[in-house]
Amino acid sequence: MHRKRQLHEQSKRDDETITLLVADDQEIIRFGLKTLLRALPQFSIIAEASNGKSAVEKCREAAPDVVLMDIRMPVMDGIEATRKIKSEMPNTCILILTSNDVEEHMFAALAAGADGYCIKESSVERLCQAIETVKSGGCWLDPQIARRVVKTSVEHAAEKSADQKTAKDTRNPLTERELEVLQMVVNGHSNNSIAEMLNVRIDTVKSHMTHILNKLAVTDRTQAAVKALRQGFLK
Repeated sequence: MHRKRQLHEQSKRDDETITLLVADDQEIIRFGLKTLLRALPQFSIIAEASNGKSAVEKCREAAPDVVLMDIRMPVMDGIEATRKIKSEMPNTCILILTSNDVEEHMFAALAAGADGYCIKESSVERLCQAIETVKSGGCWLDPQIARRVVKTSVEHAAEKSADQKTAKDTRNPLTERELEVLQMVVNGHSNNSIAEMLNVRIDTVKSHMTHILNKLAVTDRTQAAVKALRQGFLK
């Protein structure tokens, strides 16, 4: 009986472990991440790649829960690798982990299907939060990235004419509750977490998300968050 209980507890721990693939062309970065994350019981490094093409191939072989993906890599960059992985393995979560915070790359990576964007200078705690958030179905945007997105949105809005500002496609189509839900998505909360915080049923949150996606004409949570930030709907 004791042996069966041990096997059950071990199986439960294995189920709770988040498996990771580290994709970065710099060996010292890969080594650092592996050393750091292997010391944490909730994570398991099962593969690594030095370029985007290898990352795609390793994902096919190892099927990790989450890929830590750099953008600038040889052979195939992280954006194209993200697009291919999401096309073939949509349940694989991809967290962009890079020191490159150029706006075009941010939006391109998220548009390719990335579940989150985190900078390498983040603390260990924030990196762990980011990984766990995307694994649970949430969207993660590092606060520094979110601020840059909002700043870009404000600058773009300032350049528009008065007529453009009042055009139908730039108006905020979301209700206050929908904005509240979407803000929680940007902050990294899953549907279950949002339901608990708002004290509503999970079906209610899912209904809000469906309305949000339809109103913003997007297909997933990440696209909704990025579009709302770019157009200044969220603060």
